[in-house]
This record gives sequence, C-alpha cells and structure tokens, in this order.
Amino acid sequence: MEHMKKLYPSGCNPLFIKPSRPLPKEVAVVGAGTIGPDIGYYIKSALPSITLYLVDVVEEALKNAEKRYEEYASKAVQKRKMKEEKAKEILRNIVYTVDYSRIKNCDLVIEAATETIPLKQKIFETLEGVVAANAIITSNTSSIPADRIFNTIKHPERATITHFFAPAWRSLPVEVISWEKANRDTLDFLFWFFAQTGKVPIMTDNVLCFMLDRIFDNWCNEAAYLLPYARAAQIDKAAEEFVFTGPFYVLNMANGNPIITETNTLQMEEGACYKPAPIFPSVDRWLTPRPGSKVEVPDDIKKLIRERMLGILFSQSFDIIDRGIGAKGDLNYGCQIALGFRKGPLDIMRDLGEAEVMGIVKRFDGDRPGFPLPKSSYDFYQDFKRFLLVDEIDGVIVITLRRPEALNAISDEINNEILSVLKENADKPDVKGFVITGYGNRAFSAGADIGKFPQTLGNFSAAAQYAKDCAEVQLFMDRMQKPMIAAINGMALGGGFEIALRCHGMVATKNAFFQFPEITLGILPGIGGCIVPYRKWPQGAKLFHEMICVARPINAKEALEIGMVSKLVDDIPELIKTAVEEVKNLQGKIRRIPDGKVEIPEFTLPDPPVAGKQALSKEAVSIIIKTIRAGAGAATFAEALEAGYIGSAEIACTEAAKEGISAFLEKRKPQFKD
Repeated sequence: MEHMKKLYPSGCNPLFIKPSRPLPKEVAVVGAGTIGPDIGYYIKSALPSITLYLVDVVEEALKNAEKRYEEYASKAVQKRKMKEEKAKEILRNIVYTVDYSRIKNCDLVIEAATETIPLKQKIFETLEGVVAANAIITSNTSSIPADRIFNTIKHPERATITHFFAPAWRSLPVEVISWEKANRDTLDFLFWFFAQTGKVPIMTDNVLCFMLDRIFDNWCNEAAYLLPYARAAQIDKAAEEFVFTGPFYVLNMANGNPIITETNTLQMEEGACYKPAPIFPSVDRWLTPRPGSKVEVPDDIKKLIRERMLGILFSQSFDIIDRGIGAKGDLNYGCQIALGFRKGPLDIMRDLGEAEVMGIVKRFDGDRPGFPLPKSSYDFYQDFKRFLLVDEIDGVIVITLRRPEALNAISDEINNEILSVLKENADKPDVKGFVITGYGNRAFSAGADIGKFPQTLGNFSAAAQYAKDCAEVQLFMDRMQKPMIAAINGMALGGGFEIALRCHGMVATKNAFFQFPEITLGILPGIGGCIVPYRKWPQGAKLFHEMICVARPINAKEALEIGMVSKLVDDIPELIKTAVEEVKNLQGKIRRIPDGKVEIPEFTLPDPPVAGKQALSKEAVSIIIKTIRAGAGAATFAEALEAGYIGSAEIACTEAAKEGISAFLEKRKPQFKD
C-alpha cells in the first residue's frame, strides 16, 4: 500500500486529475530513427490539429519518417480504420527539421535519440536554450535512470522519462518515471496527458531498466543462456506457452541484440548475475521461424526451457514488487499489453500454485545463483486487483474498470473483483459509498465477455444458473446500505450497462450512450436488463422496448430526459466530482427497486425485426417480449428477476442463440433463419 501511495500520490486513475495546463498546441519529437517517428504519429493521431516537429541531425532519417507517416495514414484509410479527411489532417502541420530553433514554442518535447547518456545530455542542454522554461521535456529511454540523464540541466523539475513500447503509435503502455527532482505537476500532467490521448500510463520508480524493460531484457538474456542446451527455434517454441512471440523472434524484429547487451551490462551494477550472454555481439539474426510454426522440442529440453524462463520471470517479478519499482497490477497488466505475455506473471503463478512456483524458484536459484528471491509470502504477491483501479475521494471508494484494450468489457473475474471491493468496504464507517466508472474516454464498458455462456447453449438449467451466478454483484448492490453511483464516461453496453442499471444513480458525460446489443447475437440481457429499467424508470418503457428488442441505442440527452441519468457533464474530472457529490446526496435516501406489477405499453416493432440493417431472429424477439411481460407482471422484484433468468435460459436453447454466438466467436455476421 505504501508503494502505491508513493507511485500514485494523486490517485490511480489519471483522468481524475484536473491538469494544471491545457493540451499542447505544438509538440516536438527529437530523433527520427526507429521509435521517434512512431511516438510522433501517435500524438498527431490523437491530436491531429496540433503542429508536430520531428527533429534530427540527419536529413535522410527525416525523409524516411515522412514516407512512413504517409504509409501509416494510407493503410489506415485502406483498411477503413480512418477517414480520409482525418488522415489528411494528421499529415498536415508536420515540420521535419534539423533546426532546433524552430521548436521554441513547443509545450512538450520528447527525446527519442540513441541510448547514449552524453548524447542525451547534449540534446537536453540544447533544448533548455531553445524552449520556454515551463515546457515539459522527457526522454524515451528503456533503461537509463532520470538522474543520470537530467543531472546537467538547469530545470530538472520539468523533466522525466517517458518510456514507450514498440510499435509506439499503437502500443498502449507508457512508463512515466517518478523521480525526486521532477515536480508533482509535471508528473501529474504527463500521467493525465497520456491517458487523455489513448495510452495507459504506468508510474514506475527511477531505477535501472525501470519495470517492464527489466522483465523483457532478462527474459531475452536468459533465453540466450539456454542456447548450449537448445536451438533458438526450440526456445521460442517452448516460450510460446507464455508469450505470443518467442524472445529470439522479437529480438530479430527489434534488432535487439545490442540493446540486451547494453541494458544487462547496466544491470550488473545490481549483481554479476545480470551479465549479458556473451553470444549477443556475435549474432546478427537468430534462426527461428514465425510464431506458431511447428518445431520439435523434446520433453526434457522443453522442461528445462520452461523452468528457466519461468525462474527468471518470477525472480524479476518478486524483485519489482519487493522494491516498490512498480505496482502489482501494473506489472501483471503491463507484461500483457507491452510485452505480449498471454497472462501476467502473477497470473501464471496463480495458475501453477504456491508449491510449484516456489519449487521453480528454488531450482532456478540453484542453476543461476545471485538473482533476487521472494521476500514475502506467496499470498502477498497474489493480493491485488488485476482489472480494477481503486481510489478514495472524500470518503467515497471510486472503482475504475481498467481493461481499455477490450473497452472495459466485463469478465467473470472482473465481476468477482467488483464484488470483493464492495464487500471489503460496505461496512466501514468512514466509507460513504461507491462510484464505478470505466478507464479512458471511450467506454464505461462495452458489455460482458461471452464467458461460459457458449457452454450453456441448449442446456436450460445450466443457462439459468449461469445468469444467476453472473448477477451476484447486482444482487449485492440491491442490498447495500451505502449508495453507489455509475459514472458513465462513454459507451455503456450490454452486461456493463446492466451493472450501471443497478447502481443507485447515474451521471454521464455528454458523449455517453447506452445500448443492449444482445438481440443481434440472438440472446437477451439476462442479468436484469429486461426487468430493471421498467421498474426504475417506467416513463421510458417505450424506449426500453426498442433498446432491448431491436438494439436501439440512446444518447446521454435521451437518458437524461427519461430520468435514467441525473446529470450530464463535459469531462471526466467533473464527472467524478459530480458522482461523488451524488453519493453524498443519497446518504440514507437510497430508492430501492420497487415490488408490484408494472404497466408497460404495447410493443410496436418492425416486421420483420431488424437492428439497423441486421436482420434479427423472430423467435428470439418473441422470447424477449415474453420475458419483459413476465417481469412486468411479477408481484415482486425478486420474482421479476427470476423471470429474466428464465428468459435467458429459454433463449439459450434456441437456434438463434447458437448462430449468434457462433458468429460472434467466428467474427462474422449472424444469419438467422427464422
């Protein structure tokens, strides 16, 4: 907990911060080699109206960067990921220059030159003579601590490390290094800025190689130390149990051999065990096929590779946590979104269990002595929230769903984590209530994962039970004595919307919208979605018919008009402030979802039913109508919910559900036959 307070003194969700300065109008990236142009393209894509300066001492590098930008934009348009107008705007106002004086008005400068301390120091001394004293300047380095780079500049308080990951234009994470001379405003602004522009910033302590590079470098270095026992292709194949791409294949893509030598040489300051494998300087390319290719690996060799690679992964993970280099959740999540691990290292440990993990660590220590060993119990390393950020604001617990790569979609494990936070705090006298929101600007939650639902298709009792199991969070919220407010920061769809519905109030940003898309998969919202809206906001019943039966979305203004949302705001800091105030206003005044029958209007739906251009299943729509009517006609809220579970089970036994779920899993449009 102390480590979290040190790394995140202003809170865990960066978008809760009210920044001390506006978004920059002019940004410079120094270094037009490998990663610099990609950093620039990410910023220009997020803020297309700004002026971007790309600075280098070599004209050829600048010309290559310009060509790269044109290719990126062209491909995005061809793949329909970007409109042509936006592509043109991105490519406008980019200045390719060797003249530092042209960046004098930049508010933010990111250096991305070669990993050489004297060169970086020279660049920053030059920058200080050009840009304003309040401009923020950062270095993209994977391994060099901030105090070694910025020890010669006059204003270190406005400087830090911002470590990007390849490809920087689309890779989510950025490590923002917290060090003693950077002032809080600088760090808070960068933390906010990266989140505001679509990244996932991670605060990391100022140590050699920081957090995620420490994992990556030693993972690759250990792979090289295994070469006397196995070929590079075999090591990559064995490693694919844990990563999507083996270490040697990644090194080939990144021309990373010199980088590992350099970074692990640096880490030798912490111990001789970090010595880089001697083979790196003598190899240009590793002989390894594409990931997923068939490679024969004998069982004994596979076991050796597996144990040694897990040994180094666990050792570094323990060390990062024990020293407070990074937070447990950031380590686990960062390894997945930055380094391509299928599961985070702490998830791998959880799957293996304490006995096997400690056995691997003990054997690794025997084979490779000197590396860090765990200083705490196994349970300590497992005690964290994997998908949630939890902040406390004026006595209110604020829960953020952090899964932006999936638009904060709800999984069974996320449900369990939400429930655990509620249970941990529901009876604490100093907790006034709860707020729940989503990470980023785009989504509260894009719905629920399919989860175990496909396994229940055709099995009425299993489908009904699964709906009830998934409703545990909502049922607990129904009973809570402390208010809970949903702060809707974008789209709220399906299962995510069903969580918001059960909160005791909702506030939203003006760009928010709500939708039940389940019918387009041949299913229905079975965790109260067919029941709760009619009882809480009966005046919106006609709208709810359309939402549930034909997937009609409603915007924030429409939600406000029917009373579903109480207030609309412009930005996320105001959203959270408003949500916290709503919690306080509802102290002792929670309105429970009522019992009794509910009058609903007749259904007037298109025949045949369609959602936009998507033809729907008549059978599925008829089951939804029957479920809504049964819920509205129930004498108690509990009986109404039961009608919803039954409807979910009934629809799970239809051909429409089988086709809809199959189409979703196969990434195609469903073809309903009725």
